Amino acid sequence: MHRDIELTNWTAVCSLDEIVPNTGVCALLKGEQVAVFHVSDAEERVFAIGNYDPNSGVSVLSRGLVGSLGERIVVASPIYKQHFDLFTGECLEAPEHSVPSYRARVEDGKVWVCA
Repeated sequence: MHRDIELTNWTAVCSLDEIVPNTGVCALLKGEQVAVFHVSDAEERVFAIGNYDPNSGVSVLSRGLVGSLGERIVVASPIYKQHFDLFTGECLEAPEHSVPSYRARVEDGKVWVCA
């Protein structure tokens, strides 16, 4: 679930063209690592979830493989391959190991994340 944070906490993290479509990058927001993904399907979208993978104990989710499971857009952790929903941060195989999700948007070619 998205964190309920005021709109004044939006931060520009990079240009959209700096993220290869269907991959992610890591950004540091207020001391926390956030995995930011550029999903290119019928439209250009961005998603942001916590970068720390609680299943492996390391910050690697931004390096995972982006895909879909049914209707869900997910990233597979590069360590143990658990899937994290890019909308909600839910770990599909172990919901107790879900990560936070953040609001993300593209404006004037820049990727903005609310943290």
